[in-house]
Parts: sequence; C-alpha cells; structure tokens
Amino acid sequence: MSVDLTSTSGRTILAFKAGRAFRRAGTNFVDASPTKGAIVLTNEDGLIHFMWKDRTTGEVGEDLILFPGDAKFEKVPQSSWGRTYVLKFESSDQKHFFWLQDSSTRRDEEFVTNLNRTLADPDIIAIWDARNVDPASEASTSAAGASTSQPSMAQQNTPAVSASTPAGTTPEQLEQLRGLVSSMTGFASEDELWLTDVLSSQNLLQLFRSHPELLPSLFPHIPPELLPSSDATPQQVVELLQRTTNSPPFRSAVAQLDRALRTGALGDFVRSLGLPESAATGVGAFLAAIAEQARQEGGAEERMEED
Repeated sequence: MSVDLTSTSGRTILAFKAGRAFRRAGTNFVDASPTKGAIVLTNEDGLIHFMWKDRTTGEVGEDLILFPGDAKFEKVPQSSWGRTYVLKFESSDQKHFFWLQDSSTRRDEEFVTNLNRTLADPDIIAIWDARNVDPASEASTSAAGASTSQPSMAQQNTPAVSASTPAGTTPEQLEQLRGLVSSMTGFASEDELWLTDVLSSQNLLQLFRSHPELLPSLFPHIPPELLPSSDATPQQVVELLQRTTNSPPFRSAVAQLDRALRTGALGDFVRSLGLPESAATGVGAFLAAIAEQARQEGGAEERMEED
C-alpha cells in the first residue's frame, strides 16, 4: 500500500525514506527500528515542521517545530554501517535518532545536505541532483528560484493535474509523448534509473528537434510570460523551451519529482494520470506504467481502426 507522504496541511519542502532509532536504556547504544518511514519537512504558516511518518500507515510519529539555525542532522560517527543520523539542537540537549532506508546509498549525502541547508535557511532552494551542480553557483540558483513568480513546467511537487487531455493537445500527441518516454527508459534497472537522467537537457533538446509537432502540447504547462509569440519560428520555440528546461527551477523540480517517486509520496498524483497506484513506488515503476499505458492505448486504437 502506498501512502501519500505529502498529504499535510503545509507545503512539503523535502522528504526521503528514513526509519527511527532509539537509545537503549542506560547505555549509549542506539537500536534501529525496522518500521518503514520517511522524514518529511514542511512549511506550515511560516513554521518549519520536521516530521517522521510511517510509510505503511501514514501516521505521524514525530512532529517537531524547528527554528532556522537551531537544528542539525548529523551522521553518528560511531555507526558501524554509516547510515545512522542524529537530529541535534543548539537550544537544548534533545537528540532524535534516524537511519536512512533507501535501498541505495547513492543519494544519502544529497538528502542530508539539502536537509541541513533547509534547516539553516528555510527559504533556500534545495539543489537536487547536486552531482551536476557547481557549488559556486548555489547562491545564484537560490536567488533565481526565489524570484520566479510562477512555477515552470513540472515545478510543483504534487501538482493537481487533470486526467483529461490538456488544452491544445490531441490524444495522438499525448500518446506519442508517452511512447517517446517509453523508448528512452526501457533499458535500465530501478537502481540505475534516475528521472534527472531521462529528462536531461540533451534528451529533451533531441525530443524538441525531432518532434516539432509535439511542441504546442507543452505550451499549457509554461508560464504565460514565457510563451512564444504567434509568429515565432520553430527554431525560436525550441530555443525558448531549451532555456526553460535548462533553468535551475526546472532542473530542481525534476529532481524533486524523482525524489518524491522514491519515497512513495505521489499516490494521488499517479492515480490522477490514470496510472496504477504501484506507479508511485519508484522511478522505474512510474516510467514502466507510462509505457504500459501507451501500449494499451495504442492497441485499443488499432482495434478501433480494424472495426
């Protein structure tokens, strides 16, 4: 069963898989609880909430209100396997222990770094896919994100999208887009597959150039001030879309979607797309579900033509 981890009253800033750990009475030993969980950071009316949620039941096990600069999430140096962390406070001697539960350790440092950056400054833009980001550009990235008046394509974490076809998009174009996504993602295992790689700038540019007839279907998802003029040439439209998809807010949004899919936080979102709930269990499952949906719709269309 998939639980929507973002179903809170506030805005979800980040979330990742993590279990709780508890200090053994009378000792300095910490024992990890096997319960599947997630750390979820939200902003509710200007207050930062650090929550731990049970990923099976959705129950909130901890809900801490944090003030900027008061808390840090640090690795426990005595941990024999290196994935035990402690949430410590400057204002008190409280300590809350957690352990990272993602099957891969590849993004442990990225999750922890973004968590600590946000705890220090809740207004900062989290840099997902940090392996491809120059740390020197971090300040300008945050400033650019903060000054954006409207989200660009895919910027929302759990956008409330309609299952109907967007204005200006034909069913054939939508099916072709799904087919293209399928063709780009059918080669990697779940551990190897990253949405930031599938929706890389190079892949998107190739898609824009090779299928110009699909570009108008993207316009409903672009902020009005960025829409191309009616007399724009195809090349100008491609350049505009390339600038949009290369922008830090868009790249960050893709990485946030990648992260949310890995935490099982998008149950309602995938259902709104007509996908099974299992599509919210990971990037590979999400893309496989899109490919299967395209295959089924293509088969249904062929049967209708034969009839």
